[in-house]
Amino acid sequence: MQKFRMGAFGVLMAVAFTGTAIAAPCSGPETASPLVAGTPLTLRGALEQIRSASPEVRRAALETRARQADADQAGRRLNPSVGLELENFSGSGALSGFDQTETTLTFEQTFELGGKRSKRKRAAQAQAALSAAECKAVLRETELEASLLFFDLKAAQELANYAEEAANLSTRLTETVSKRVEAGASAPPELSRTRAEEASLKAAALRAQANVDQRRFELAGFWGSSAPVFLPPGDMTTLKVNAIDKVGDLSKHPALAVAQADTEARFLEQDAARSRGIPDLTLSAGLRRFEETGDNAVLLGFSVPFPIFDRNKDATRAAGYRVDSARINAVATKARLRLRQQAASSQLRASRARLSLLEEDALPAARSAYEASLTGYSAGRFDLTTTLDARKTLINAEVSVIEARRNLNADAMRLKNLIGAAPFDGEF
Repeated sequence: MQKFRMGAFGVLMAVAFTGTAIAAPCSGPETASPLVAGTPLTLRGALEQIRSASPEVRRAALETRARQADADQAGRRLNPSVGLELENFSGSGALSGFDQTETTLTFEQTFELGGKRSKRKRAAQAQAALSAAECKAVLRETELEASLLFFDLKAAQELANYAEEAANLSTRLTETVSKRVEAGASAPPELSRTRAEEASLKAAALRAQANVDQRRFELAGFWGSSAPVFLPPGDMTTLKVNAIDKVGDLSKHPALAVAQADTEARFLEQDAARSRGIPDLTLSAGLRRFEETGDNAVLLGFSVPFPIFDRNKDATRAAGYRVDSARINAVATKARLRLRQQAASSQLRASRARLSLLEEDALPAARSAYEASLTGYSAGRFDLTTTLDARKTLINAEVSVIEARRNLNADAMRLKNLIGAAPFDGEF
């Protein structure tokens, strides 16, 4: 029985389920109905909270808006400049006063050549599009993490329920042993042994319930709540996953959209860098007044940088390397997603087969064996060790079924996440 406490109940009480955080719509404001205190949480309710209130997604959405503002700024024309010059005054001799002063008022405007402004704006807009794609990728991954933690919570609740049931089984066995000891059919140490096991299982049930509370707080943290008002989900059920066994379309996966948007952004950055090697033209016009004669004169001029030392070739070359890198990443991302989808599909089939074996064969056999051993022990046909071993086998089988059901749901969510099936397409 010591092995059971360290092994099966270690699984029962401390199944290491994963979980992390994110949320808020990437395309505009979205509100979710508040969770009703004291009601069981649903997957739909959890995802609605994430899409409207996740701090991580809200940050990503704000970054998208910031980059769009950058794109608007990038399309602005250069401001003109105004200059005023005073010459030939406060000197010596005839120039000691202001009689020989020449006053010049000029206006200058720089004109960007080579399509710099339009290319700069397109590059900035591509960055905004990349940020929008990244926001959707953050949302998708957060939804997946929250979904997995949702099923972790369901499994934790089932484990807690079964931990209490296991403690009740132990109490029932203790009562049987007590009657046999009173009748002189069993030795007193057997009663002490079963009471010790009963106490251990009751302590394990308390720990299981604490694990449920921990999962509740972890899940509430996904939408920034510090006080989960919801109850754990209801009984664990398996998702309908038969329709998603086959490999699906990956063209709309957020990670691939990010890679493609990055490639486009890098290409437009290269185009903008190339245009910066073309000199700009600055035109100036002004008016000059001669104080000595009271005459005025018009000034016209232009200036163009002489590109001897810098034609922005190095920056253009660096941008070209980044284009190549982004293209490689886009191809690799698509290949990785395809491999992940195939692996997820295979894992889903294996998880379904495992759950079927456990539910249809292992668990019924374990229940039957325990009931038979308990009846046999009461009648004096089996010893206590046989009965305890049968109980251990039953508890292991129950825990394995809960774990397998959780794994099947988790594998289904991973595959749905990859192919963009509900609930990751916004539908439920």
